Amino acid sequence: MASEIREGDYVLLYLDNKRTYLIRAERGKVFHTHKGVVKIDDFIGREFGVKVKSSTGVEFIVFKPSIRDYVYKSLRGTQIIYPKDIALIILYGNIQPGSRVVEAGTGVGALTTALASYVRPNGMVYSYEIREEFLNVARKNLERAGLLEYVELKNKDITQGIDERDIDAVILDMATPWLVVPHAYEVLKGGGFFVSFSPTIDQVMKTVEELRVYGFAYIETIECLVRRIHVEKGRTRPETLMTGHTGYMTFARKSLKES
Repeated sequence: MASEIREGDYVLLYLDNKRTYLIRAERGKVFHTHKGVVKIDDFIGREFGVKVKSSTGVEFIVFKPSIRDYVYKSLRGTQIIYPKDIALIILYGNIQPGSRVVEAGTGVGALTTALASYVRPNGMVYSYEIREEFLNVARKNLERAGLLEYVELKNKDITQGIDERDIDAVILDMATPWLVVPHAYEVLKGGGFFVSFSPTIDQVMKTVEELRVYGFAYIETIECLVRRIHVEKGRTRPETLMTGHTGYMTFARKSLKES
């Protein structure tokens, strides 16, 4: 059975849209919830999507975790980029199988995880982070998602330079992205993509100014807001709370200088 749950797999235990749990399938173990105890043995060997009941009779569904789940359930130590922003970074940054990507500001590896999932099987993410403790957490998150082989974690300050060459995209989540613009221009392929995620508009302004100095083109800055809709017969309406401003994303492409 292609989608059989095997011992050692990570699974998403789903109760409802607000309560999900990322756990490892290990024989003989149980998972305690406020709705009772779920026996891991009850779903090992069965198909993803199976329903199981807790000791109190509450029904859970066992799903195969998506990349979104791994991102949301990342072991934390710092703020992560939200999936709504990651999705646009992937699309606007043209990340695809075989891409060679330089990332800076690894943090706990949430964006790194998404990037690695797209560049496989023959691409690579080179991720720079100055804080070694964050790299240790990122390594665990990448291992859990089964994506570590597509990432080279580097305990280096990217503002001092980029080791790699012939890069498809440079993606930054850091306080001073404008300091990396000269290095990004040097290592990107012609037409390569520059992406920067910044919480404040001042960071955006400094970055865009520097991009223009170096002759980058197709420069645009966007913000993504997400509002869920509560769907129920006779009561469908936007939810009261929404994910509003998280940051600004600036995109640009390398334009070759005249010879």
